[in-house]
Amino acid sequence: MIKHIFFDLDHTIWDFDRNAQETLHELYTNYELQKLGLTSAEDFITTYTENNHLLWAQYHVGSISKETLRSERFKKTFIQLGIAPELIPQQFEEDYVNLTPTRTNLFEGSEKVLTYLQKKYTLHIISNGFKESTLTKMDRSGLNPYFKNVIVSEDVGVNKPDKAIFEYALGKAGAEKNESIMIGDSVEADIRGAQGYGMKAIYFNPLNKEKPEDVVWQITHLEELMVHF
Repeated sequence: MIKHIFFDLDHTIWDFDRNAQETLHELYTNYELQKLGLTSAEDFITTYTENNHLLWAQYHVGSISKETLRSERFKKTFIQLGIAPELIPQQFEEDYVNLTPTRTNLFEGSEKVLTYLQKKYTLHIISNGFKESTLTKMDRSGLNPYFKNVIVSEDVGVNKPDKAIFEYALGKAGAEKNESIMIGDSVEADIRGAQGYGMKAIYFNPLNKEKPEDVVWQITHLEELMVHF
């Protein structure tokens, strides 16, 4: 019955953590953060990643704004690592935001799986990412030819897991719930959001985290989709 497959982008197809790590290594060197007392690039990246994931979880459910997320993630990271607020590089966030979306690392098997699925289904993106960054990621990574629609939460005015973004996406796709499925890495935003709207959903769980009881279907590698579809 499935005709339309909706994918999340970050952490599902586009390897957010790997791309972010590459960018942060570059900025660590460019900004000479070692001279500020940050003697380990890995500690800096690990602390940032933890803060960023926590803030994105809050952004998904609407408890913080885009502006708060962007202003706090590096501020919190630098301060946690002992850097005084007045010493935090002011352009760091802007440079990170401009550079990271130009990275092109995808999850293993992405292009192979998308090429296979595109022959049988109509593919779409639903992303809580920011519009400009999302469009850059899609373009630089060569993903646009695979997808009919790219729905970004900033355009809709609500984030996943809000039912309204799924309703908007299916309306734009001309799709019905019973012929659509959502694939994503976020249990709250992608899986519970889609299931709450009445869609099937597949949890992409590459780190093999413990599966919540309400998650019906999970995969740990994208190529598993070629077996199921």
